[in-house]
Amino acid sequence: MKAPLPSRGFTINPAGRFEVRRFEPDFPEGDASTVVVEDRTRSILATNDSPDVPFDRSINPYRGCEHGCAYCFARPSHAYLGWSPGRDFETKILAKPRAADLLRRELAKPGYRCEPIALGTNTDPYQPLERKMRITRSVLEVLVEHRHPFSIVTKSAGVLRDLDLIAPMAREGMAKVFLSITTLDPELARRLEPRASAPRRRLEALRGLGSEGVPTGVLASPMIPGLNDHELERILEASAAAGASSAGYLLVRLPNEMKTLFVEWLGLHYPTKAGKVLALIREMRGGELNDPRFGERMRGRGPYADLLARRFEVACRRYGLRGREASLDTSRFRVPEPVGRQRRLFG
Repeated sequence: MKAPLPSRGFTINPAGRFEVRRFEPDFPEGDASTVVVEDRTRSILATNDSPDVPFDRSINPYRGCEHGCAYCFARPSHAYLGWSPGRDFETKILAKPRAADLLRRELAKPGYRCEPIALGTNTDPYQPLERKMRITRSVLEVLVEHRHPFSIVTKSAGVLRDLDLIAPMAREGMAKVFLSITTLDPELARRLEPRASAPRRRLEALRGLGSEGVPTGVLASPMIPGLNDHELERILEASAAAGASSAGYLLVRLPNEMKTLFVEWLGLHYPTKAGKVLALIREMRGGELNDPRFGERMRGRGPYADLLARRFEVACRRYGLRGREASLDTSRFRVPEPVGRQRRLFG
């Protein structure tokens, strides 16, 4: 089994499930380069009607993610591009430099109904590329200009770079930020999320956001039984101390190719724990490694899943953390002028 390259989650690069020919190319020793491809998508808003998530529309400025998280449920989406959910997902990134213009067009469409837009629901809007490309920032500039509410989910302290945009909106009830904190153990974090901000920096980001009046929450996600679930209470306690006012958690999800990838990762990094971890996941997934059904996929079922849910509820009460239900103000949305229309002479 190959050792992981420096600061990457996977070396293996199995073909996606739609490929007829299956092969796994070797990568040069020490190669950790990222290839950026322009995503020529004609729309930027993704919509959903899932009962498992608290939003109906989202924006992902990037497809693929340099963070390289070993558990990322978005990895299989790279198979639709003809790329591998393994190494390709974290080294071949599609960026959407036209995101801001596309968003302005979407908001100007007749009949557009303003509801909060979620950023970071599939891949991280503050992955390392954002420092250079600033696509997420350009999207926020449009949302601020038109007084459109938004929420952000990230595991990067890079979110603090955009405090000048986020804080004024947050103080008017139109923005909130969630930091995903999977573990407080820096060694586990390096293996599990190799290019994401260290846990201490995510806690510092919570403090920095809170100091500017931004409502913040923590997502203790994903909980991986037998690997990091023993940290649940400590993560919530540390986050509350850093200023988080709300919390959520998700159980690890292993759709499609993720089953093979995660088993490989466990065998490489935690061989003595692999059997227990996989057995506990199966216990909560009806004997399988994944259960895609609405209502089950985020929490699991069975005694172990029920215990995890009770522990979360007790810890939230102990540390004064609410759920994720805080609403955002949609009443001040300003419709953009349709592209090509002459602006009104008088306001």
